[in-house]
Amino acid sequence: MDRSDAILERLLHLHPREIDLSLERIEVLMADLGHPERRLPPVIHVAGTNGKGSTTAFMRAMLEADGRRVHVYTSPHLVRFHERIRLGADGGGRFIDEDELADALLAVEKVNAGRSITQFEITTAAALDVFARHPADVLLLEVGLGGRLDATSVVPDPLAMVITAVSIDHEKFLGDTLPGIAAEKAGILKRGRPGIIAPQPEAALQVIEDIAARRGAPLFVANRDWVAHAERGRLVYQDGDGLLDLPSPRLAGRHQYTNAGAAIATLRRAGLAVPTAAIEAGLVSVEWPARLQRLTYGTLVDRAPADAELWLDGGHNPGAGVVIAEAMADLEERSPRPLHLIAGMLNTKDPVGFFKPFAGLVRRVHTVPVPMSAAARDPVELASIAADVGLPTAVSGSVAEAIDAIAEEVDAMGPPRILICGSLYLAGSVLAENGTPPE
Repeated sequence: MDRSDAILERLLHLHPREIDLSLERIEVLMADLGHPERRLPPVIHVAGTNGKGSTTAFMRAMLEADGRRVHVYTSPHLVRFHERIRLGADGGGRFIDEDELADALLAVEKVNAGRSITQFEITTAAALDVFARHPADVLLLEVGLGGRLDATSVVPDPLAMVITAVSIDHEKFLGDTLPGIAAEKAGILKRGRPGIIAPQPEAALQVIEDIAARRGAPLFVANRDWVAHAERGRLVYQDGDGLLDLPSPRLAGRHQYTNAGAAIATLRRAGLAVPTAAIEAGLVSVEWPARLQRLTYGTLVDRAPADAELWLDGGHNPGAGVVIAEAMADLEERSPRPLHLIAGMLNTKDPVGFFKPFAGLVRRVHTVPVPMSAAARDPVELASIAADVGLPTAVSGSVAEAIDAIAEEVDAMGPPRILICGSLYLAGSVLAENGTPPE
């Protein structure tokens, strides 16, 4: 355990609940820190259920291709906590180094003076303090949970706000209805600042539009004010400023055309004037680990059957299940292979909603534990749920064991396509075990 890990473990005990949505505690801490949230580079605030990270990754890639220095705050991390804080620099950004992270956490912990505060709130305060001390052109700030009461909403005056696809997730904290969840996401909207809205279910969009009207936030809505779609292997984007014929996104899946479109719409609406050449360069260079990531080397790849495809995605809710299954179906249409899922999930998620879109597509679901998580769903229980959805199942003790079991099933249908999915925590453990952590 290094310095930052020990500090993070200590910070967990400052509040009796890991998640307790409120702005009161972080507002007090921001004041005691001298209000770093008022000294940030121009902020683009990003909320939504699915697509936040990919949309943020596209914006970062496009801005950096234009020579901008871009700070980025995302959560959760995959392997190491410092992945959450990316500092902009000339020629590209970097993750905060471990010593700087530890020093920032210690400094903010000292100012907090033992007061009750959640780990996410105090680490967000540390991140904002670091961002305020490092010059940059833009800060891409991703909401942790919800929006209205998320710690990142302490930032008073963002340049623009983005709401990506809204679906059911985190019901314990956000409610179990689309309108209720959409209202929490729309809480990031600010008067006079543009809100860029990705395609939404009608029930969610109506709530977002109502809240925007009350707050005086002008909206730029997908399929009304801007469109993005695939056409003959290209990304076609169009809004009131014209049409762009662009290369397809590097990130796999048809949903990434929408996420890329939301990124382009945001940069244009925010007035950042990113040239088309930088947009093109960002589309083909973007990286976002564990989102339909093809693993091409590493320990687990070496363990897989010869010529197998190994894919990794951290999606874990019904909306993610839909887009991941669509992507697998598209791959099957282009290059047929027997598809095996290796799935682990937390007990706070909806496995029925996640598995349903894979019906008729999957040879077998191999359920596994999620390492180092007290909230992991038992693999036997998860297999029973997948079977109830109509999917053939098997239970394994680990991802490596599941890969070995799949290797024993290789038959005349040829090398398999293996998708490891169901949890970002599982995805992080896979990247660590495979020897391919985010860089």
